[in-house]
Amino acid sequence: MEKIALAVPVIVEGRYDKAAVCSVVDAAVITTDGFAVFRNSEKRALIKRVSERGVVVLCDSDKAGGVIRSFLNGVVDKEKIYPVYAPRVFGKEKRKRSPSKEGILGVEGVGSAALREIFETLVSRNPHLLKEGGKAQPREEVVKGDFYEDGFSGKDGAAEARDRLAAYFGLPPGMTSGALLSAINVIADRAEYKKAVKIIKNG
Repeated sequence: MEKIALAVPVIVEGRYDKAAVCSVVDAAVITTDGFAVFRNSEKRALIKRVSERGVVVLCDSDKAGGVIRSFLNGVVDKEKIYPVYAPRVFGKEKRKRSPSKEGILGVEGVGSAALREIFETLVSRNPHLLKEGGKAQPREEVVKGDFYEDGFSGKDGAAEARDRLAAYFGLPPGMTSGALLSAINVIADRAEYKKAVKIIKNG
């Protein structure tokens, strides 16, 4: 079944949530890594940067998910947040030995049919959130080899070069190569990255 192609990113809590959402949606999906986002300034900066045109927030429907939602309201302009909610279904994810504290399935456990319904309802009410044409498009990502080749990791002056690249994309200075690579793959594709590299090196 064709994925729902979104023009805005989706924020979820963990990597298993991300995998579940990516099975039904074509979009940039960012994880908060649970409560880790509270102390991760790089992740907060990324979320703020990529949410300029809007962002969908899909957290677990338990108390912890509510806390994370509330926190994100202080990171991103509330008017740019499109909140969606997983159904409150009691059970246990297959990969876990025991249920969560509240016994409620997280985003990863509610199933692809429920997730598809969530996003279909979202875009039916907000059609402007769909990518032009509404279909998934192939996207070439930036890889570690690109960073090394272009002098953003493993070479003298790499940290300063990363700061220039980060500034080009509106990201904060001082990011590690891994964090910056992840951020750029949310914001841009490989062609846009190569364009940025050319401008930086010629500037």
